[in-house]
Amino acid sequence: MAKAIKKNGNKVKSSSATSVRVLPKQGTHGLRVASFFSGIGGIDLGFERAGYSTTFQCEINKYCNTILNRHWPHVPKATNIKDISNADVPLSEVWTGGFPCQDVSLARMGTRAGLQGARSGLFHKFARILGEGRPRVVLLENVHGLLNSHRGRDFEVVIRTLAELGYAVGWRVLNSKNFGVPQSRQRVYIVGCYRDPRGPSQILFEPERGPWDTSSNGSDEAESLSPFKRVIRVARGERPVVQGMAYCLYATSARHTGTDWSRTYVTYPHKGAVRRLTPTECEGIMGFPEGWTIGDALDDKVSDVDSLRYHALGNAVTPPVAEWIAGRIANYLINADKAVLESSMVNEPLAACV
Repeated sequence: MAKAIKKNGNKVKSSSATSVRVLPKQGTHGLRVASFFSGIGGIDLGFERAGYSTTFQCEINKYCNTILNRHWPHVPKATNIKDISNADVPLSEVWTGGFPCQDVSLARMGTRAGLQGARSGLFHKFARILGEGRPRVVLLENVHGLLNSHRGRDFEVVIRTLAELGYAVGWRVLNSKNFGVPQSRQRVYIVGCYRDPRGPSQILFEPERGPWDTSSNGSDEAESLSPFKRVIRVARGERPVVQGMAYCLYATSARHTGTDWSRTYVTYPHKGAVRRLTPTECEGIMGFPEGWTIGDALDDKVSDVDSLRYHALGNAVTPPVAEWIAGRIANYLINADKAVLESSMVNEPLAACV
C-alpha cells in the first residue's frame, strides 16, 4: 500500500514495494547532488554509482514519483519546480537537470515551440533557482535538437543565461552506445562551472573510453554477444534475431519521436513469431537494473502499468553516461580543492625560527 509523503508542501507517494536499487560503494569524496526534472532517477543513479549522495529530487510526474520514492524513500522531494526556491534545496556541490525537451525535439511534428513552450520553458524556472543557489557545478541534459531549435537561438538562450549567472559553460553531444548501452541515443550534455572557465573542458573533453568489450573475459575464445542481444537473452531465456539492429537499438520513445518503446519489436524467424520488447528488457537496454520502473499503479488501473513504464523509460537518461560525467565532475572538484589548498600553503608566511 502506498503512503503519502509531504515535503515543502508537495505531496508525493511512496511505494511499499521492496527496492531493487543496489547501493553503490560510497566514495570518500563526500560530494552531494541535487536533482531537478528527476524522471525515474537515471542521472541520480549514475551519480550515486560514482560515489555521490542524492540530497534532493524534483519531479512532477505522478508515476515517476512512485519510482523515486521506492528507490529514494528518505530523500526530500518536490513536485512542481514553480513552487520551490533555493531554500528548499539542501546544500549540494552539483545540481542536475534534464529539463523537458518536447518543445525542442527534432522529432516533434510541426513548428517547435522551443524555450517559449510550456514544457521546455521550465528551464527558466530552473535558472531562477540556480541563480539563488549558485552550486559549484551544474549539469543539464536534453535532446540534440536543442542545438538547432529556432536556428540555434534557444541554445544560445541557455548558454547566455548560465553565463549571466556566473557559469563558464561547455557542451558535448554524447551517444549512449559508446558507454556500453545497447542503443543509439544521442543527447547534449551542458556543464557549467561557477567562475572557472577551465572547468567544463576538464570535465567533458578528456577521452578515457576504450572499445566496448562484448566478451566475458576479453579473450578471443569467449562467445561474443552484442549488449542488446545479451539483454534480450537474459530477460527471455532465448536467443532471438534482432533484424537490422545487430549492435544497438535506436531510441524510439514517445519523448523523442512520437512513438513508444512498446512499438519496438524483435523477431524469431525460425518460429515465425514477432513480439514487442517488454518493459524489463527496455530497462536493460537503458542501463537500469531489472525491475527499476515498477511503481504504484495510478487510480488502481493495474493494466496501465506497462504503458507507464514504457513512457517513463522513454524520458529517462541512461545511467552509464551520467556515471561517466559524474566521475569527471568529481575529479574536477577534488583537484580544484587540492589546488586551492596547496596554493594557500605556499602563500603562508614561514614561521620565524628561534
